[in-house]
Amino acid sequence: MSEQIKHECGIVQIRLRKPLNYYREKYGEGYGLGKLYLMMEKQHNRGQEGAGLAIVKIGAPVGTEYIYRERALGSGAITEIFEKQKKNPFNGELMLGHLRYSTGGREGISFVHPFLRRSNWPERNLCLAGNFSMTNTAEILSGLVAEGQHPRNDADTFILLEQLGGILDTESLNIEEVLRKASATWDGGYIITGATGDGVGFTIRDPWGIRSAHYYVDDEIAVVASERAVIQTAMNLTSEQVKELRAGEAIIMRKSGEVELRQINPPHNPRPCSFERIYFSRGTDADIYKERKALGRFLVPQILTEIDGDIDHAVFSFIPNTAEVAWYGMMEGLEAYNDERKVERLTKLGTEITPEQIREIVGHKVRTEKLAVKDIKLRTFIAEGERRDELAGHVYDITYDTIEPGKDYAVVIDDSIVRGTTLKRSIVKILSRLKPRKIVIVSSSPQVRYPDCYGIDMSRLDEFIAFHAAISLLRDSGKEALLKQVYEKCKTDPSKNHVKEIYDAFGYEDVSRRIAEMVTPDDCDCEVGVVYQTIEKLIEACPGNNGDWYFSGDYPTPGGIRMVNNAYTKWYESVVRL
Repeated sequence: MSEQIKHECGIVQIRLRKPLNYYREKYGEGYGLGKLYLMMEKQHNRGQEGAGLAIVKIGAPVGTEYIYRERALGSGAITEIFEKQKKNPFNGELMLGHLRYSTGGREGISFVHPFLRRSNWPERNLCLAGNFSMTNTAEILSGLVAEGQHPRNDADTFILLEQLGGILDTESLNIEEVLRKASATWDGGYIITGATGDGVGFTIRDPWGIRSAHYYVDDEIAVVASERAVIQTAMNLTSEQVKELRAGEAIIMRKSGEVELRQINPPHNPRPCSFERIYFSRGTDADIYKERKALGRFLVPQILTEIDGDIDHAVFSFIPNTAEVAWYGMMEGLEAYNDERKVERLTKLGTEITPEQIREIVGHKVRTEKLAVKDIKLRTFIAEGERRDELAGHVYDITYDTIEPGKDYAVVIDDSIVRGTTLKRSIVKILSRLKPRKIVIVSSSPQVRYPDCYGIDMSRLDEFIAFHAAISLLRDSGKEALLKQVYEKCKTDPSKNHVKEIYDAFGYEDVSRRIAEMVTPDDCDCEVGVVYQTIEKLIEACPGNNGDWYFSGDYPTPGGIRMVNNAYTKWYESVVRL
């Protein structure tokens, strides 16, 4: 993704199912912590603002500590917390690890997971971490206040910690009952993982299946992590050996070492997040790799239309680095198209064909080059104003003399186009120096039209270039009155996503063409085209992850619909009604 989007955090949970001496004798010191460290590093892409770990020692002697927690800020946080643990070793059977992105805007060490709620009774101590975002935190907080609680912070993790801890304190020590009662009030996408001080571990998935987690259990160890491939690498497993937690399900690790799956909430039409497949998860997972290639391959017909079928005068590349796998798929599709052209030409020549003609036809290749290069982070703080913008525009560079000026199309694929600012200021601007016949920007995902409320840092409508394009089309076509009509509906009817009406006024390609105009720099001398994936092809490529609300506006929970209407209301009141 050429534009950074903060997104889902990463979690790891480990339960050593045998006595610690067993692992020392078989594997040496630090077996469990070594696995925790490896899986956290393998998920470093999921959170670079902070990291934390917690360890629970089961059966610790009275008068000694039984919970250890360490947290740190910054991209080097994983190394920092494990170095501190190494200097002051604390070994235990149950471990939590967390990688954080502050999608809610809350920053600082006090917001880094795991959170810890203390009690003199071990079974009422609670460590909590997660990959989640609730749409109804205010309602949950009101419920706690009505019960007489007084949480000292209104951040969602604090609220969930106090909610779960309150049930442990006053109602039940059965973790299934605690999870069932608390989660009945939750609206959002979540993977919540935690541990009690006496050694009960748990991880629960939302009933809509929005956020995902995977697990592996054998007679020595139980492991949960955000991504399947991470467990495969750390434990040397096949894809089939790692299972996915089902929507509404929890994996519970008992104090005894027994591990059980429990259906805490019935599934509610599961809609797993498709951005996990497009961008967030590591592409080393076998299924994700295939899906990203399919996303690139499915775009070939639209690309051919955009370049008028002139594959002989087109150079294909990708915007580094996350779009590389989609580029492989795109190239497979283009090579297949090229092979069919070869068959047609050979067939037309019939029996009179010469060896030279065969060599010329068979030797024809689809042209590929590394057109765009992700450069070092330029230190723009040394400049101000226009000079700063100029330096920021050089985040990407080009490989010179890779296309024939005025004759070749420059086609580059990215995995998504969200804001469009990097395209206009850097990518299109720098590609235009090659003086191509036309620049074609290809997005392997559909148009991002709607905000997310389930863990991705996309909460405002005015962040999306697709929204600005639709508003621009409305104004140009004399349909601006629709803006007020949608505003009034959002204020009076929270049960339906009324923002859809703005996009429904125009065709998908109309919006794409306007986006192409908007990302074209003023000093660009060549035409620019933009090709987006369709939602239908996205679902075909990623059949197990049909959560597409940021593209379609079809939110899986009532809180999502309420949130998009609120987002439009805020935009209208701040921009239109000035």
